[in-house]
Amino acid sequence: MIEVRSLSVLVLLLAVSAACCVGFGFVLQQDVAQRAPLGDFLSFRLLLDLMRVPRWLGGIALMVAGMALGAVALGKGEISLVEPLLATNLLFALALSRYRTGRSLGRQGWTGLALLAGGVSAFILAGQPRAGSAVADPVRHWLIIGAMLGTALVLTTYAKRSRLERGPVLLATAAGLLYGVQDALTRVSGTRFSEGGLAGLVTDWQPYGVLVLGVTALVLVQSAFETAELRMSLPALTAAQPLAGILCGVGFLGDRLHTDTGALAWEAAGLAAIVAGIVLLGLHPAMPCGPSQPRPDHDLQHR
Repeated sequence: MIEVRSLSVLVLLLAVSAACCVGFGFVLQQDVAQRAPLGDFLSFRLLLDLMRVPRWLGGIALMVAGMALGAVALGKGEISLVEPLLATNLLFALALSRYRTGRSLGRQGWTGLALLAGGVSAFILAGQPRAGSAVADPVRHWLIIGAMLGTALVLTTYAKRSRLERGPVLLATAAGLLYGVQDALTRVSGTRFSEGGLAGLVTDWQPYGVLVLGVTALVLVQSAFETAELRMSLPALTAAQPLAGILCGVGFLGDRLHTDTGALAWEAAGLAAIVAGIVLLGLHPAMPCGPSQPRPDHDLQHR
């Protein structure tokens, strides 16, 4: 029992530390991406432009550190436990934005904070995520992954048509779905490495899927950051990722949640509170605003 509790505390610390790094990293990335040439929208050239800016590289370094901590957390705990904790990255993004803007939390901020924290606690306490046997049926794996990737593709297609209106929200949602699947594949890769070492890892497709999903999601996120203020994109990204990750965890990774009527009601209420808290915090005035008018193409080097 003591060992289980120690492991849960370790997973908690790792996941919250990961959320802190990711939240801070997103703020730094958006601060630079909002000044990027609009001609690079949804193009890998956008990443090449942004790579020349030290502040953006610092934000990426923080995000990579957060993803590494998250991967360790996923290796030690269930994805259905880790994903809601990773959603708290918005709290850290708001904290940094609040420090930079000097705005107080106010009623909206405190309400969002209470909903997010309460929702995470309610979902974890009611569901009590625990590990089970992964589903062996590959068809089920691909159906769930395919549904996530297909939805992300549809959202990205529509985002191209309205990139300065609904585009940022759609792109951020698509990126969140990809990150949720990436988290699931990261956990599978960790299991493969534990069982077969490096040789067992490099011969499976999952590590390469993690890389492809990560780069693709990064382009989507930076394009969303480029075309709108952080409050339009970050809530959608933060809400979509844990929902996709939990679906993958329960759908084919073998995570188990309590399924009696009372537990399901609290789990649903917890997820709803998480999403509501994310939206309130993401729309908080302390979140940095992007440019109000479209920008012509220009070089970022002077930034």
